[in-house]
Amino acid sequence: MNIQKDAYGAELMAVHRGEANTLEIVERDDYFISVSNWPQRYFSNYSAWSRREKQALRLVRGRVLDIGCGAGRHGLHLQKKGLDVTGIDNSPGAVKVCKLRDYRKVKLMPIAEIHKFKPESFDTVIMMGNNFGLFGGYMRARRLLKHLYRITSPAGQIIAEATDPYRTEDPLHLGYHRFNRKRGRMGGQLRIRLRHGRTIGKWFDYLLVSQAEMKKILTGTGWRITQLIPDSGPGYTAVIAKNG
Repeated sequence: MNIQKDAYGAELMAVHRGEANTLEIVERDDYFISVSNWPQRYFSNYSAWSRREKQALRLVRGRVLDIGCGAGRHGLHLQKKGLDVTGIDNSPGAVKVCKLRDYRKVKLMPIAEIHKFKPESFDTVIMMGNNFGLFGGYMRARRLLKHLYRITSPAGQIIAEATDPYRTEDPLHLGYHRFNRKRGRMGGQLRIRLRHGRTIGKWFDYLLVSQAEMKKILTGTGWRITQLIPDSGPGYTAVIAKNG
């Protein structure tokens, strides 16, 4: 990714530098725009995490791959606990921030390149911060899950946060689900880009799925859901293990 297009990295660097009131601006391809204070949350300490996040991180074991590591909060927490953690992100700015925060093993790598890791390199893959969405779409998710099967140990597991897009009554989002289906996409398959100041990121697909859709995606990939950690809202965490 060209650094001039790295809006996500730019917002993380702004927070790291201490710039107050840094916002995350997300543009969807139906012209819907959302603005949030999520950048500060990417740097939050363990004490501020949700019960669901804490419960999920307690299940992590062995050698860890942190996909979409962002500012590094989950990987840094596991690193402090003595685990061998490798973080990857496709944002140069995010990788730079992680290094500045002493994330020991972090590299610039998009999820599409996970096949470059050697077989059985990891025991746990974490996809926190709703990063099941990085799979992008149905077929791409199935392909990448097969790569994850190869690069994890026989007892490998994936711990992934996801969001059910259908738990809403907002007509804007319901209309977007219909718009997606008409063009042959999953209802929650977002097409989005980020903005920070004058920096505009590239468009990319980001996948929101119901629990039923996640199970369908996993079918035939060698993976199955063994535990679901719910929340009061649409978010949930899936513990995914290899078929016995």
